Amino acid sequence: MVTALVTGASSGLGAEYARQLAARGADLVLVARSMEALDAVAEAIRACHRVRVEVIGADLTVPQDLERVAARLADPEAPVELLVNNAGFGLSLDFETNDIAREVDHLRVHVEAPMRLTHAALEGMLARGHGRILNVASVAAYLPRSTYGACKRWVVEFSRWANAVYAPRGVTVTAVCPGFTHTDFHERMGLPPGQEGVPGPLWLDARDVVAESLRDAARGRGVSIPSLRYKALTRIAALLPASVAAGVGTRGR
Repeated sequence: MVTALVTGASSGLGAEYARQLAARGADLVLVARSMEALDAVAEAIRACHRVRVEVIGADLTVPQDLERVAARLADPEAPVELLVNNAGFGLSLDFETNDIAREVDHLRVHVEAPMRLTHAALEGMLARGHGRILNVASVAAYLPRSTYGACKRWVVEFSRWANAVYAPRGVTVTAVCPGFTHTDFHERMGLPPGQEGVPGPLWLDARDVVAESLRDAARGRGVSIPSLRYKALTRIAALLPASVAAGVGTRGR
């Protein structure tokens, strides 16, 4: 049996990764800040699938919590074969008015946490000669979009490099770059459904995003951009002047 560890697993894409991996027979280690929501996801999965589900309450902005998750990944007695670095949150695009402490937390969750957890997972995966790591980025990585786009660009480039280096040794690393996806991500930013400023055709379904990214990871791809429309949009974005791309990046939240 494969064991998968998923961060940010209490809702949204993280919960969907947990459900789809459980449906494939994977045992789970689920990580999130909210234990109440995390326990609800775990119980629902246990009720539907004959898999083991372990839960870890952890705030990845807190060094001691991050270290506990890293230690779980590095445990040779309970190996993790698949890691999904999904935890994240959004901020206003107005960097100059944002609280700088929140910006630092944003950087820790989107950059430091996946870096540390990938490092923790790699030793055992490389020793065993197999493993998969999915780092959830965003199509925002392809647009100037305040610090969110900058963080996600780091995730993409780190994952592309790591996949090139470690895939020949049996460990694939995939950056997952969804576009706007129906989850509670925007609601947690204070934007009710319908008030995100995003046209209907640009929305994706979380089930499709997760299923396509898992297929791409199984194929050993360094980057997964779910849906043809976003594959096309990211190619177009690369051709835009920075000033134009920055304007496009302000669309939606």
